[in-house]
Amino acid sequence: MTYALALLLLFATALVGCNRSDAIVVIQLHPKNPDIIYVATNDYIYKTRDGGQTWTNLSHGMSHSRVISMAIDPAYPATVYAGTKGDAVYKSYDGGQRWVSQRAGLDDATISSVVNQFIFDPADNTHLFAATTMGVFETTNAGDSWTKRMDGMKEVLMVVTLGLDPTRPAILYAGTSGGAYKSVDQAGHWEKVNNGLVSPAIIKSSRALNVTAILVDSYEPDTVYASTLEGLYKSADAATSWVRIGQSLQDQMVFSMVLDRTRKGVIYLGGREGIHRSEDGGNTWTTLNKGLATLNVRSLAQSATNPKLFYLGTNGSGLYCSKDAGETWEPMPAVVSIN
Repeated sequence: MTYALALLLLFATALVGCNRSDAIVVIQLHPKNPDIIYVATNDYIYKTRDGGQTWTNLSHGMSHSRVISMAIDPAYPATVYAGTKGDAVYKSYDGGQRWVSQRAGLDDATISSVVNQFIFDPADNTHLFAATTMGVFETTNAGDSWTKRMDGMKEVLMVVTLGLDPTRPAILYAGTSGGAYKSVDQAGHWEKVNNGLVSPAIIKSSRALNVTAILVDSYEPDTVYASTLEGLYKSADAATSWVRIGQSLQDQMVFSMVLDRTRKGVIYLGGREGIHRSEDGGNTWTTLNKGLATLNVRSLAQSATNPKLFYLGTNGSGLYCSKDAGETWEPMPAVVSIN
C-alpha cells in the first residue's frame, strides 16, 4: 500500500465514523433485545442491531453537539432520548432514525448547558427527570415540556447525577455542585444530605464534589453508593450519613459505577486504572482488566437480559464486552458507520 493510499483510507474512515481511539462516553443497552446497542462518542451516536458487528451513525437531524446521556423508554424501546452538551434534549420515536428537539420549558441557559442524565419513573414511562448543569428538570408528558425542580437546593446550580430508589420511586438522590441532596416527594423538595460526604469548607469554596453516580441498592434500599472523582462513598441509612470506602484502590477517580442487578453487594467501578469489582459491599476489591488494551474506562453497562454480559467503553481502544461478568474482556469491532 502506498503512503498516499494509506492517508486516503485514514481520511475516509474519519469521515464515515470513529476509530478505536475515540472515547466511548455513553453505552445504552436495549432493555429486551441484546443485539441492539447504542453508544455515543465525543462526536456521534451509533447503533448496532447485530451485537456490535456493524454500526450505523444516528446523528442525522441532530445538531453537531456532543451527546452526553441517553435513555430508552422501558415500555416502548423504539423511543430514545438523548441529552447533549449545548443543545438540550432530543427524542427519537423510531430507534434513532429521526430526531426531534424537545426544549419546551427549558430556558436559554439550560438549552446551552449539559444534560448529564435521564431517569425514568418506574411506574410511568412518560415521567422523567433530567440532571443538567442548570438544575433538575421534570417532564410528565414524555419530554413535550419540562419544569425546573430545585426547591431546597440552595446555592446549587449544577446537577451531575440522579439516583432513584427502585423500591420507593418517590425517593430521589442528586449529586450536585453543592454536594448530595435527597427528595422524598419526586423532586418536589430537596434536603441536603452531606454528612460525611463533603466538608463545609469545600462547599464554601465553591468546589464541586464531582459526583459521577448515585445508585440505590435494590436489595437494601437504605444502602446508597456515591462514586466521585475523589473516591467512593457508602451510606447505610438512606444518606443520613456517609462513609468513605474503597480507599485501597490505587486510583480514587471513578468515572462509572454499576450495581449488579442479580447479586447483592456486588459493585463494579470504572476509572483510569480499569475495572474493579467488590463482592462484599465495597470492603474488598478485585481488578478485572484481562483483555483490555486501554485502562482508561469511561462507561460501563450490564445487560438487562444476561447478567454476566457487560460492556465497557474506553478512551483509547474503543468498546469491549465481557461474557463472564468481567473476568475477561474482548474488543468489539470498531464503531464505524455503514451509512
